[in-house]
Amino acid sequence: MAGLQTPEPSLDVQGDEDAGDGLQSSHRMLSFSDALLSIIATVMILPVTHTKIYPEEQFDTSMRKLLATKIAVYLMTFLLVTVAWTAHIRLFQVIGKIDDILALLNLACMMTITFLPYTFSLMVTFPDVPLGIFLFCACVITIGLAQAVIVGYAFHYPHLLNQQIACSAHKAAFRQHILGLVLRGPALCFAAALFSLFFFPVSYLLMALVIFLPYISKAASWCKDRILGPGEPPAQSLEFFTFDLHEPLSKERVEAFSDGVYAIVATLLILDICEDNVPEPKDVEEQFHGSLVAALGVFGPQFLAYFGSFATVGLLWFAHHSLFLHVRRATRAMGLLNTLALAFVGGLPLAYQRTSALAQQPHEELESIRVSCVIIFFASIFQFATWTAALLHEREALHPSARFGGQEHALMFAKLALYPCASLLAFASTCFLRRFSTAIFHLMQVTVPFAFLLLRLLLRLAFAVLWALRGLIRPVGPLPSDQDAADTQAQLLPAPC
Repeated sequence: MAGLQTPEPSLDVQGDEDAGDGLQSSHRMLSFSDALLSIIATVMILPVTHTKIYPEEQFDTSMRKLLATKIAVYLMTFLLVTVAWTAHIRLFQVIGKIDDILALLNLACMMTITFLPYTFSLMVTFPDVPLGIFLFCACVITIGLAQAVIVGYAFHYPHLLNQQIACSAHKAAFRQHILGLVLRGPALCFAAALFSLFFFPVSYLLMALVIFLPYISKAASWCKDRILGPGEPPAQSLEFFTFDLHEPLSKERVEAFSDGVYAIVATLLILDICEDNVPEPKDVEEQFHGSLVAALGVFGPQFLAYFGSFATVGLLWFAHHSLFLHVRRATRAMGLLNTLALAFVGGLPLAYQRTSALAQQPHEELESIRVSCVIIFFASIFQFATWTAALLHEREALHPSARFGGQEHALMFAKLALYPCASLLAFASTCFLRRFSTAIFHLMQVTVPFAFLLLRLLLRLAFAVLWALRGLIRPVGPLPSDQDAADTQAQLLPAPC
């Protein structure tokens, strides 16, 4: 891409120099911010997972509608938090160093962000009452204003800015541009807050627009250039502040945020075990004659669901980790698809809640299994789509080994395709074998980890079978030599461990 490259936060201020002039590296503050933002985005699922469906209640149309509404609002708010996180990334690409005041301003911004789960709980508990929407929008507006204050403070003291911007003659234009990006979402949320007072469905539409506005703007610019022709280039390049679909994000911060989401999801699973599966001493004495082992045996299905859910979270993280090992730069399209994958990963505690309740609600097992399969499918298919987006720009996004024909290409394809295929197969099987839906789901949870362990061997066997079948078919031209076949197979297969 022509123009200036995306600058990364400066980490060259260290040790005694920091203590001497009051300036600090932003690295630790950014790590703290990424961790906090990933936690806030993930705990949005809690009001959904805590939706009580009692054994005497039927999972009828009204209950499905309620759960679907909560899931839709969760996905929207999760993505809105990631919009704030993306703005934070862009903001600290502008700012190279921090001082005490800037660190405290960032803490004020983080404090407002931590209030978002409460306002979200109000939204999903009282979807027809405008107060929850109004408070959520007010929090987003406050976050935007805090980020605008950070921008103003940093530009007031240019020594805090990225060196490239601090030396530029167009600092005022840079400031105006980054303020426009930071305040664009809060401006839409301000309109959403006003509409919530008299017609709240428009508020949801405006909040959804905040998520996709960068991509709508990009598409509109592309259409304008195709119809009217490209305009005159700007006098100064502001390219690294645009929301270009191919613009690289900070790979390190994408990994940090993603790891935070996976870690919190795994933690939420064990918190549910600790909360719901510890028997009361009185019940142990009265119902199980003082036998704690017998009392814990009642919770066997819940423990089975926990281990299966944790394995799913862990293996999805493993696939994500394997993918980003081969990523050089994360484009905007990859960032969006990764965010969608993380949103469904955040829904895995809901899948755990549904499958752990099978013993208490056996009449709802088919619905529970299908909900779990759908969540796992979308969490994994968006991971696969992230890799596909990287392949579309493989020269800038991927290391050579993961590109088409590279040694790790076939293995990455298999890793990222495993869960989408397994969850889709399990979902389809429940349509024909309803009586065995629980067994099918648990079989998927058990077999997929072993498939990951044997993936390299399975790939080698698959290619060996393909070469054997090819040898049975009489070719029109001359047969390739053994050395040619071995060379072609070596290009597709990873090197042995």
